[in-house]
Amino acid sequence: MDIIKYDVYRGPNIGVYTKVNDSVILLPMGYAQSKAEKLAKYLDVEYLFMSIANTRLIGALCVMNNKGILIPKTAYQDEFDFLKNETGLEVGVLDSKLSALGNVICTNDKGAVVSPWLSSQDCKNISDVLEVEVIQKKIAGFNQTGAVMVANNSGAAIHPEADEEDMKTFSNLLGVKIEQCSINNGIPYVASGILANNHSIVVGSLTTGPEIMMLTRAFLN
Repeated sequence: MDIIKYDVYRGPNIGVYTKVNDSVILLPMGYAQSKAEKLAKYLDVEYLFMSIANTRLIGALCVMNNKGILIPKTAYQDEFDFLKNETGLEVGVLDSKLSALGNVICTNDKGAVVSPWLSSQDCKNISDVLEVEVIQKKIAGFNQTGAVMVANNSGAAIHPEADEEDMKTFSNLLGVKIEQCSINNGIPYVASGILANNHSIVVGSLTTGPEIMMLTRAFLN
């Protein structure tokens, strides 16, 4: 597994616009084909062009693992149908007032750490669609759990000020080692600058050498 630097829309916030699992990367409509092919090759996946709620903010608005995809109720029916037809995954709509699901849910194929803002019914739906165990907890004082932690099935990166006891809880839930990290030269919202599947890790271009070292500890060791 490699860690590769890459930008989307000439910026390092690659996690805001894209979402990946082990078979597909979801990219915004109109994204350059040559760049899509390069990014898909890095992550060893196919690529699909789409929108969610008619926006480019795919990474912020949806959640995906290798079993399912969750999209917000602001998404359109044709977007739901497209995901259902093209990915073959279970697709669910989370009937929550929160639309930026990527910011409030961190998941891999075993577990999900979700925001205390979500309801018990939301948590049940998350568990059913993604086929994971769910716990609700703040991370480093933030309710935006999906923004401050990123996980695949071999590791996870978390906000630099995350509590050690919480990290042990999350490690047991997700079945992975977790390391405190930042991204893109000090940004603690790690999900904004990381694409992680079980083949590769792609990070924003501003990510520093020391941050790459911490990510290596998180995902590769």
